[in-house]
Amino acid sequence: MFKRVFLFLLTNLAVLILLSVAWFVIRSTGVVDDVDWTYLPLAIFSVVFGFAGSIVSLLISKWVAKRATGAVVITHPRNETEAWLLSTVQRQAQQAGIKTPEVAIYDAAELNAFATGPTRNSSLVAVSSGLLHGMQRHEVEAVLAHEVSHAANGDMVTLALIQGVVNTFVIFFSRVVGNIVDGLLSRGNNRRGAGIGYYLSVFVAEIVLGVLATIIVMAFSRWREYRADAGAAQLVGPQNMIAALRRLEGGSGESNLPESMAAFGIKGGKSGFMNLFRTHPSIEDRVAALSRHGR
Repeated sequence: MFKRVFLFLLTNLAVLILLSVAWFVIRSTGVVDDVDWTYLPLAIFSVVFGFAGSIVSLLISKWVAKRATGAVVITHPRNETEAWLLSTVQRQAQQAGIKTPEVAIYDAAELNAFATGPTRNSSLVAVSSGLLHGMQRHEVEAVLAHEVSHAANGDMVTLALIQGVVNTFVIFFSRVVGNIVDGLLSRGNNRRGAGIGYYLSVFVAEIVLGVLATIIVMAFSRWREYRADAGAAQLVGPQNMIAALRRLEGGSGESNLPESMAAFGIKGGKSGFMNLFRTHPSIEDRVAALSRHGR
């Protein structure tokens, strides 16, 4: 859990720092020296840089997922299990009103699955080999319904947009703080350009605001798990989804998906403190929500 939180924060901070360095290099060339650095161009800069990483990540999400997990897309079923997987996802996608996602299997002992893709009609649903061997058919069907619901809800797109929005705010307000601090430190000095106080305060502000932004993104990630569970309950029934969650609860504690994909798996980390940084609600909370839904 702590490793996942640390690497998630480190990845986001690395992106922001990289963008900051890129902007510093651009400014050092003198290309933007004559620009009136008011809050309007700062806002434009923040939007462009804030959304760039999220949009690119979304567009290449299926490619990255396949290579990160070694998932093999089923094009021509080689056995009865693969044929069943394809037909089940096709039926659920039709019920959900979306095009059939690509269906893949990746080699992992854990019970897990994930959905990703740039749009709701261009998605990928992948299940682990451990899930196929460790669950009964009605439980696997519920997991597939959960992932199809993620695709139908457009959760991948929404998560990317939310990440872009919070990145924009982090970039914008960290530089506002930097300008304020630099202005206070340079009173009475007749110098041109930003000083060291600006860059240090921007760096610190990005760290603090980046942590707060992560809390917001993780809150949405947990909410969308509840919504996908509810969508699966509509497709296969609440009791089947509850049975699948209970089976997940009995498996290994944490998802072994690559860190960049942890939020996309059906299974999250262990319970404990730092719940604000968790990608998934606890199994107990998800079962309770489904129990209320089924009444």
